[in-house]
Amino acid sequence: MEHFTIATVAEKSPDFRRVLWTGEHTQLVVMTIPPGGEIGEEVHEDTDQILTFVSGVGEARVAGETKPVAQGDLVVVPAGTKHNFVNTGPNPLVLYTVYGPPEHADQAVHRTRKEADEREAAGQDEPPTA
Repeated sequence: MEHFTIATVAEKSPDFRRVLWTGEHTQLVVMTIPPGGEIGEEVHEDTDQILTFVSGVGEARVAGETKPVAQGDLVVVPAGTKHNFVNTGPNPLVLYTVYGPPEHADQAVHRTRKEADEREAAGQDEPPTA
């Protein structure tokens, strides 16, 4: 059994992205977006994503709509939908997200967005294949 006190685990992670668990159909990831930072506009063609915000404030930009996000908010991003999440506050924007199917390499840790982008571009962040 995997068990996480997820808000605490997310708050303790200083990394931009950290994969906590990868299954055959889903993946659990925590993220910390620094003040003024963002995930970066993207589309996951075949992957649904559910993001739950633990602390901080920001903007969800999904399918051309923009809404504020804060602690306790949840945003669903269906596969094929353009999205970005931006930290608009003075503190880190901390969240956890579930991808279905997995989107990143199992146990991946990306300390910064730059590192995450570089690994993705180099093909070093591919999800496991069944």
